[in-house]
Amino acid sequence: MNPTVLITDYVWPSIDVEKRILKEINANILVAPKDDEPTLIKMATNADAILTCFAKVTENVILSAKKCKVISRYGVGVDNINVDTATKEKIIVTYVPDYCIHEVSDHVIAMMLTWNRKILKHHNQTISQGWSSVSLNDRIMRLNDKLLGIIGYGRIGRAVASKASAFGLNILVYDPFISEQTQDSSVSFVTLEKLLEKCHFVTLHAPLLDSTKNLMDEDQFSLMRADAFLINAARGGLINEQALYSAITSKKIAGAGLDVLIDIDPPLDHRIINLENVIITPHSAFFSQESVIELEERAAKEVVRVLKGEMPENIINPSVINNSRANLNTLN
Repeated sequence: MNPTVLITDYVWPSIDVEKRILKEINANILVAPKDDEPTLIKMATNADAILTCFAKVTENVILSAKKCKVISRYGVGVDNINVDTATKEKIIVTYVPDYCIHEVSDHVIAMMLTWNRKILKHHNQTISQGWSSVSLNDRIMRLNDKLLGIIGYGRIGRAVASKASAFGLNILVYDPFISEQTQDSSVSFVTLEKLLEKCHFVTLHAPLLDSTKNLMDEDQFSLMRADAFLINAARGGLINEQALYSAITSKKIAGAGLDVLIDIDPPLDHRIINLENVIITPHSAFFSQESVIELEERAAKEVVRVLKGEMPENIINPSVINNSRANLNTLN
């Protein structure tokens, strides 16, 4: 009997790539018309595998998926999947941790440069008020020898550091999960407090965990420079948005570049979006044609591997390997 693969949601033009990859196992593909919980509960009932992008794969969805062997996440983070329930149900959860390193690190640098050089502000003033309307009173820094703080020094954090160094920026890093033995000598590892106090630019690259939720809160903003610019292209929940709003409007910090908010589809009147000194993009830092094709291919290939009884490349819950529903061949 051919396996059934449920695609909960996707944000690219088509699923032609998935169809091509899943053809290897002659999969029947179901695409959810909506990604709300009742719809996914109903559609997951007969699914042997679930491919998911931003939809919430909740405890109830997972418990309804009695045949499911693998939940494959289109992306790096898995905070939209109830991994604990999947693990209890012996379902493998996979992800694609390294598909958009170039894109996200490029995006962070672009936000930093756009803010510092006042590109958007000067563009808007020039087209609305004329060439001579732009004053040169704004704070624009010479980047050479300024400080960039990177919170979270994984693949993307390292890529940001490499690119920022080309501009002459000095790099401070905070990452409590990196031991002294594995620290990178090209950057300086410091406490979070020192990083926030010293850096002109701060960029977040931590996963969203219970321990990192509201990592940037009122106390952290109070430590930052008045001319500091905060960048978040990781997860919205890393920032307490009320505290950020207060920090910007009270001029405790200069501004922020945000590719993510807590609400994955915020309203147009969201008060942070409408702040003059915020650069906002709609969770698009991951995007290039190349990165999306790679993401589709790799996420779908994980489904194929698991349904064929083979080991996946990237597994979030390795504790289920030896007793999973998929009955993996761990010798390969």
